[in-house]
Amino acid sequence: MKRHNKSFWKRIRFKYKFSFFNESMLEEVWSIRLSQLTVFIYVCLFAFVLITVTSVIIILTPIRNYLPGYLDVEIRKDLLINALRADSLEEKIAVQSRYLENLTSILSGNISIDSIQEAYSSSYIDANYDIPRSEREAAYVKQFEEDEKFNLTSLNPNPLQTEIFFYKPLNGLISATFNSNISHFGIDLTSAPNEHVMATLDGTVIFTGFDPNFGNVIVLQHKNDFLSVYKHNDILLKEISNRVVAGEAIAIVGNTGNLSTGLHLHFELWYKGVPVNPEDYIAF
Repeated sequence: MKRHNKSFWKRIRFKYKFSFFNESMLEEVWSIRLSQLTVFIYVCLFAFVLITVTSVIIILTPIRNYLPGYLDVEIRKDLLINALRADSLEEKIAVQSRYLENLTSILSGNISIDSIQEAYSSSYIDANYDIPRSEREAAYVKQFEEDEKFNLTSLNPNPLQTEIFFYKPLNGLISATFNSNISHFGIDLTSAPNEHVMATLDGTVIFTGFDPNFGNVIVLQHKNDFLSVYKHNDILLKEISNRVVAGEAIAIVGNTGNLSTGLHLHFELWYKGVPVNPEDYIAF
């Protein structure tokens, strides 16, 4: 066994000469001495280098995405989000299509009569839809009429409000009320972050800018000599001379300016150059 092992190691370590000759002159051009063990080592080293380079290329380049089952987690996430967006868009398109079909039918007069009864029809029923009042309701109505009998301003507490509907500028809670004695010519409204600030009336933007004390400010001019001011905004969505309608988003509520005490909107309403209490015109 020892002799066999020695013979094996001697055989694989025996060097062979590998030469290249010039055919015309029979002159040796290049030669190398190799053994079976050396050839085996070189082949293994070459295979290792080839596998390493191939693996690095696959891992560090987008080629890996073409391998089955090797999609990146982010790519799968993007595919799922895009699929959900496509479903949502398809649903919205269907709703919009139904809306346009109904609108077209109404404008063209092709909508069928379903619940309207003709006066000359034989099926006309002269039904009495008067619902009798309960005792509690009758007592409440009577008490209300007695309380408001001599209140001349109950139907119109502010004559300036006639035929004008003021839109609430922000869905929030009042944190500070109007007080002209301390030069607080408006009210403060708190809300959740990123809420839209909306125009209280139709009007035109006459000022947008940043004030060190009041942050991002936007001012709207309305008809009937009304002026509305919105302060401490985070982002302004309109520019000077833009026309806006009541309820249109004009800014994002924020916490800008040195006088800001937190996330809120300072809203002022002016009439003929005089500040008025917004709570007299808007139901907050």
